[in-house]
Amino acid sequence: MASKPDHASREVSASRRGFLKASAAAGGGLLLSFSMPGLLDASAQTGGGALNVFVTIAADGAVTIVSKNPEQGQGVQTMLPMLIAEELDVDWKDVRVEQAMADAARYGRQATGGSNCTPTHYEPMRRVGAAARLMLVRAAAAQWGVPEASLRTASGRVHHDGSKRSIGYGELAARAAGIAPPDPASVSLKNPKDFTIIGKPTKNVDAPRIVTGKPLYGIDVSVPGMLHAVYQKCPVFGGKAVSFNADVVKAQPGVVDAFIVKGNGNPEELLDGVAIVANSWWRAEKAREKLVVKWDEGAGAAHSSAGYAAGAAAFSGKTPEQSIRSDGDVDAALGKAAKVVEATYHYPFIAHGTLEPQVCVVNITGDKAELWTPSRMPGEARAYVARALNIAEADVKLHIVRAGGAFGRRRQSDFVAEAIAVAKVVKKPVKLLWSRADDFQHDFYRPAGWHHFKAGIDSDGKLIAFKDHFVTFGEGGRFAPSADIAAGEFPASHVPNFALGASLIPLAAPTGPLRAPRSNALGFAFQSFIDELAHAAGKDQLQFRLDLLKTARTGAPGNFDANRMHAVLAKVGETSGWGRKLPAGSAMGVAFYFSHQGYFAEVAQVAMSERTFKVEKIWIVGDVGRQIVNPLHATAMCEGSALDGIGSALGQKITLENGRVKERTFADHPFIRMSQAPKVQVDFLMSDNNPTGLGEPALPPAIPALCNAIFAATGKRIRSLPIDLAALGA
Repeated sequence: MASKPDHASREVSASRRGFLKASAAAGGGLLLSFSMPGLLDASAQTGGGALNVFVTIAADGAVTIVSKNPEQGQGVQTMLPMLIAEELDVDWKDVRVEQAMADAARYGRQATGGSNCTPTHYEPMRRVGAAARLMLVRAAAAQWGVPEASLRTASGRVHHDGSKRSIGYGELAARAAGIAPPDPASVSLKNPKDFTIIGKPTKNVDAPRIVTGKPLYGIDVSVPGMLHAVYQKCPVFGGKAVSFNADVVKAQPGVVDAFIVKGNGNPEELLDGVAIVANSWWRAEKAREKLVVKWDEGAGAAHSSAGYAAGAAAFSGKTPEQSIRSDGDVDAALGKAAKVVEATYHYPFIAHGTLEPQVCVVNITGDKAELWTPSRMPGEARAYVARALNIAEADVKLHIVRAGGAFGRRRQSDFVAEAIAVAKVVKKPVKLLWSRADDFQHDFYRPAGWHHFKAGIDSDGKLIAFKDHFVTFGEGGRFAPSADIAAGEFPASHVPNFALGASLIPLAAPTGPLRAPRSNALGFAFQSFIDELAHAAGKDQLQFRLDLLKTARTGAPGNFDANRMHAVLAKVGETSGWGRKLPAGSAMGVAFYFSHQGYFAEVAQVAMSERTFKVEKIWIVGDVGRQIVNPLHATAMCEGSALDGIGSALGQKITLENGRVKERTFADHPFIRMSQAPKVQVDFLMSDNNPTGLGEPALPPAIPALCNAIFAATGKRIRSLPIDLAALGA
């Protein structure tokens, strides 16, 4: 960065709708900081125009843009600066990108998740870039004594065609720093036809460092005098540490200390554990092999996957404990139906399995703390550290480092809390790193669930009744995190008689969001059962869905637009060549799903053999609005989503026995292999709607499309995940 925002500056006017602050940067450049309502939470707004993102234009014309949100591989560190650079009218090659520190007072809420970054930032970031460009134009107009309207910008220069003069942004930066910033809400934005950066495939700004192995991730961080720690928690969730063989562990080579840490009982923060600190991580991990802990396992030891399944089965045929939605008279309609279809669908707990395990580096010095960690919610982590150390949040310096995958993980502060607890005792910098077993056995799992479906088809093959008794986890009428279901779950509002109810089972294990939370599981169950209904009605599976989408009733909840989904579904039928003759043993399946404001339909083609099957190709069509900011990353995210979904269907399952998770490694909870990966074709259907995110919505349709293709090929329905090859006779 050409300069830092702590140089002498001169604050200029700020509007009520947007705030810009211009100041002189080192070497006479322009430092532009800004905030926009909608990007800051209420507490930050109360602070009086808290800063959000910084733009620096150096005297040599170089532009530095600070990206505020954590990067976990989805490309936000590239996308956010692209929005600003487009309206600033600079060449992308002249832009440098830096990652922001965690600082809610300056940047507002810094978080990654929910595919929210694009819809939240698309227009505000463009407006700030346009406001900065206007300041530079006004500086040139003042210097040349010409009207602003006679000037244009391109490639980081202001041009006056009448006199054939031009001047670089760097030469204007010092003068521009003294000009009152305009209200960003009032500036003109480019016509998309004039975009030179937005909509163009743009490589990840970190790509050169990634492919050359430069240190980027939390696991790469090293600070002088750093010790290494591992943290052993009770294998049963919620268990308490009583004692351990301290003398044996402390006698192991390289071990500096070992001790019990008492937690606060919150799995998202600190649980009881035994910390082992050594002069290398490997020595700490080897010492853990000698560790023997006496645990008070508590009530969690009685929990098991088998017990949960028995509890779910006991609810079959019973009235749900709570009603989520009820339209018409489902039971009466079922009594009049020409055909009644019943089926139970199940999906298991699964883990995130981030390639980089949880990690945090901490250095506590007096009443200050400095951290390096790949948290998705750095503001929450920073706040926790301040509470845990009883210091001001301003005295917690948190470096946001690139995450080696997250997919819903890393929003909790558990690994940060463990590192803080260890550093408080040893009083030296500490790097706490989880093992792969730690990561699998102490995750926040995608909740398991069971759906007891029953539906009725009339004599014309139309769906007239649909009900689901959903059994999942929670207590006291409250769903466990990421286990709930919305009243608008399709086909709600598309069936005259519809009932959705739920019953809850108490759970010991912690749950949480996993890529496309809820949708990644619900899509499998609902879209697979809808396929069953199409078969029962004697209708083509794609056409049955198209017809169902045309039956939208008034008063549909949420913002689901059946016409947009109808369009992507029709398009994927076209791109895949749905209905064409396929080679013997091959078949297609289709599914669609609406999540995170994205409309996606997908077709999977499989080829069966005597012992297995191969997913040959996935066709994806999505509608995420009128603009794709970075087609390179957009396509990659859709491809990755489909592969994630297929991988989870092929072999992922977390199993509890006696309160313990059995799975420890990628071999136990396998992710998709290159040899299993199909070809993926991604197409976008542009619509006149605001742009939305792409990190998640392409995942949910992939799983049911695959399962429906297997049924089309074998006649055997997949109603439980992961897919059991033996049950297919493969």
